[in-house]
Amino acid sequence: MSKKKFSVNGNFKDSINTVKLLTERKKFIGSAPAVLPTRTDDFGVNKVAKSLHPKEQKLVISRIEEHADIAKSYYFKSESAPLAYFKAGQYLTFRLEIGNSVVTRSYSIASSPASALNGEYQITVKRISDGFVSDYILDNWNVGDSVTAYAPEGNMTYNPLRDAGTIVAIAGGSGITPFLSLARAIDQGDEACSLTLLYGCRNSDEILFKSELDSLAEKNGKINVVYVLSHSDEEGYEKGFVGADVIRKYAPEGKYSIFVCGPGGLYKFLETELPKLGLEKKYIRFEVFSSGKKAEDPKKFSIKVINRGEETEIKANSNETVLCAFERAGIEVPARCHTGECGFCRSKLVSGKVYIPEGEDKRRIADMQFNFIHPCCCFPESDLVVRIN
Repeated sequence: MSKKKFSVNGNFKDSINTVKLLTERKKFIGSAPAVLPTRTDDFGVNKVAKSLHPKEQKLVISRIEEHADIAKSYYFKSESAPLAYFKAGQYLTFRLEIGNSVVTRSYSIASSPASALNGEYQITVKRISDGFVSDYILDNWNVGDSVTAYAPEGNMTYNPLRDAGTIVAIAGGSGITPFLSLARAIDQGDEACSLTLLYGCRNSDEILFKSELDSLAEKNGKINVVYVLSHSDEEGYEKGFVGADVIRKYAPEGKYSIFVCGPGGLYKFLETELPKLGLEKKYIRFEVFSSGKKAEDPKKFSIKVINRGEETEIKANSNETVLCAFERAGIEVPARCHTGECGFCRSKLVSGKVYIPEGEDKRRIADMQFNFIHPCCCFPESDLVVRIN
């Protein structure tokens, strides 16, 4: 039998050198100290991320401004670290302990982004009927009090790649605050767009920040303010509601974007009015809003809450969201927007049935398939078992 010769391509020395290199590398790694030479917090990119997106901010109420008997503006300074920066149109979420309840509520920032660099935030809180949190704030927050807020969030901001050069802002009541922030930012040169503000109120006594808005419009040609009164016929004001006819009257020719912030009634009215304008959907932006559910005959249910293996049974009714039931029972769930958009409160619906108002289901497709819900915009329609955190 003849012997066959085989040859292998490659250099045997390469294999020897590779083994030698790996051996030396392991020795080098083994001789290194078990701690990082530089703390991760000292890396520049981590410093920037932490300053822009802190897990929470400890704030102190520095002053309070009253607006007749309908609202108050609260100004905040930081207890230690610089305030996180934001874009005009974003909101702050506050964490509050009210009795046995732990709640979070979001309020649009009224101050300009530049004010954060100068160490100040401003929000405005208006008293509303049955306002559990707003009433607590208005009746209990005082100068010098410490409060906890999370980093600024929200998507109702001007983006030149998406939005037209002119923003037609439609505000109702305290929904003026994000547009006051935008007007201030435009005047200070921090935003490059123009602003046409259509501000709807019941009567002139309910107009917030009128003198400042008038002053901004007078000195800056990129800002125009129009007041629309629904329940009062007064000289110098538009009469009625901010609908398609009023928008056409004051909107510029060509393309423009529409931003909306206000009460639920304004949103419902505009659902039928805005299509009359023929704008592309990308030019229409609503501040997140939850319509709520008002049942004629509310029903009582129980919710079994599973939190890291521990089970708690609480009461709920069909007129309140699942998150509200959690809050009333003192169960703390991560939450921000309260409208289903941010996803912080995402939880597993183990069993039971919930109702989600039309247009407010902002879950991912996979979450719908695997029965995850956003408790902030879900209303119980049966007894539930929910796994949180």
